[in-house]
Amino acid sequence: MVRSIENEHVYSVRTDIFCQSDAVTAFIGSHQWPNNPGSAVIIPNEHFENIYDLPLHLATKVYELAKAVALAMKVAYSCDGVSTRQHNEPAGNQDVWHYHLHVFPRYRNDGLYISQRELMAAEERAEYARKLRVYLADWKPAK
Repeated sequence: MVRSIENEHVYSVRTDIFCQSDAVTAFIGSHQWPNNPGSAVIIPNEHFENIYDLPLHLATKVYELAKAVALAMKVAYSCDGVSTRQHNEPAGNQDVWHYHLHVFPRYRNDGLYISQRELMAAEERAEYARKLRVYLADWKPAK
């Protein structure tokens, strides 16, 4: 399950979370790309290391929430588009050993794939989380 651990080794804080169900959680990522602020991370609440271990019923829940987040980003951020990406194993650029899906607001010529991510202050992340929370307040997972 998602644990509320806050210490010097964990960058994410409780105020980063903007949507949560029994199965999945969405939060603003602690590290952001300069031209794509407010990118989100969606995780299953149970631990699975990567896509190879993730049960299909939870993959469905992750992508159900990803769609809702993408639609919320379009309105809350006025972005031109949305991208998702997910990494597995070191050769696939996985650097966090818990399955997670990135959801990025996209803007024309934003250079997402050529830029480097940077740590964003928790107070700034909280503002992005607040914006998305407004649009996802009534979101409920499908039965």
